[in-house]
Amino acid sequence: MSESCVLVVDDEPIGREMLAENLRAEGYHVLDAESGEAAWQLIDADPRRFDAILLDRMMPDMDGIEILRRVKQRPDMSGVPVIMQTGMTAESDVLEGLQAGAYYYLTKPFSADTLLAIVGAAIRDFRSHRELEQEVQRQGSVMACLVDGRFAFRDTDQARNLATLVANAAPEPGRVVLGLSELMINAVEHGNLGIGYAQKSALIDQGRLADEIRERLERPEFAGRRAELEVSRDENEVRFLIRDQGAGFDWQGYLEMSPDRAFDTHGRGIAMSRMISFDRLEYRGCGNEVLAAVRLPAA
Repeated sequence: MSESCVLVVDDEPIGREMLAENLRAEGYHVLDAESGEAAWQLIDADPRRFDAILLDRMMPDMDGIEILRRVKQRPDMSGVPVIMQTGMTAESDVLEGLQAGAYYYLTKPFSADTLLAIVGAAIRDFRSHRELEQEVQRQGSVMACLVDGRFAFRDTDQARNLATLVANAAPEPGRVVLGLSELMINAVEHGNLGIGYAQKSALIDQGRLADEIRERLERPEFAGRRAELEVSRDENEVRFLIRDQGAGFDWQGYLEMSPDRAFDTHGRGIAMSRMISFDRLEYRGCGNEVLAAVRLPAA
């Protein structure tokens, strides 16, 4: 995998250099900008070079929110994660950034470990999404012929592979696969395997999430569990119904991007699915069943 490139934008020279040094020590290629205008010139010159942008919220010439909005308005950069570093932690300030597309946050002052954890999570998510989009393109459009289908999957690899296949049943499969894979992976991790939010946070911090998933898949209480995906189509929409065998969860708080989770390394998948991938998303019952739908263009 090629070296990840991070753009660091901060008008404070000492802070900017400290960020760049920590990231370079971790193996990232770093470009830095001392102002919003300088940052935008770098972005505009070569928008595809960046895997993440680490952005100071408050700058004198062009603040972080303005740069963020410009980035998210560009189709060639809309998926690039923007990490907002800020001392403004009031819920209204964080919510403004979330609504503009800053799904990752760092609160000043922060440690090097926190910086690397958030940047690493953002880039992993970005590269995972990009790989899914590329795989969807390779799968082709044969699934556009699908009227009804039912599938079962056991682990996260099967969930991703199946998502890249069936996303082609919908228009704009590259958009749909991002949300579909998130919902299907949730059905495995949180649903069938019972990994809770706080536990997943700890496992990610320890680098043990994949190991824990493998271990749980072998336990007798989880070994026989399967999640299901049903795909159906009519003249108006394509529907994806995902069902797991877990106890469900309190899903209402995850439908929107929450300031409470803005500083975590995960917890954005359902809200991002609802905002980016689907025209309709509905959880049912106790939360172990979710319906996601995409409108079809008028004939």
